Amino acid sequence: MRRLLGGLAVLAWAVPMPLDAALTSTLQVSATIAAGCLVVGGASSYGTLDFGTRPALGAASVNTQLAGTTVTLQCTPGVALKMSVDGGLNNNGVRNLKRTSGTSLVAYQLYRDAALSQVLGIGQLVAVSYSDPTAIKLPVYAQAQLPGVLPAGTYTDVVQVVLSW
Repeated sequence: MRRLLGGLAVLAWAVPMPLDAALTSTLQVSATIAAGCLVVGGASSYGTLDFGTRPALGAASVNTQLAGTTVTLQCTPGVALKMSVDGGLNNNGVRNLKRTSGTSLVAYQLYRDAALSQVLGIGQLVAVSYSDPTAIKLPVYAQAQLPGVLPAGTYTDVVQVVLSW
């Protein structure tokens, strides 16, 4: 019987023991970056076009550009940003400033460039070009022709700007 036990012991050593196994495979990782823009500071107004204080009898062409609390936009690089501007509150086919205590109007025109050569038509969708996607300023310029016979007062208008991408 001793031999049998000894033989079994030998057999136990001959049975292979489990070896450490290494399995390899892949793991899928992905993300989708959605194109978009955001208004820095969440401003409800994109700025001010202010022609300043002018003499009532002064006939002149006056210019201004978007200023004041101008908004900065940030967009995903490569986004094709577009804007349109409506006709304002005093639109009769052209944009007008209206005297706050009366009916007198002063026509004005909006432009997309400082040279005032690219008209920004009512409701016209135009591309907004930019070089820095983290600091985009809206290119809005204005010109009004003061006739020199206006009643004194404050003349205002409000236009709505729509941004899309």
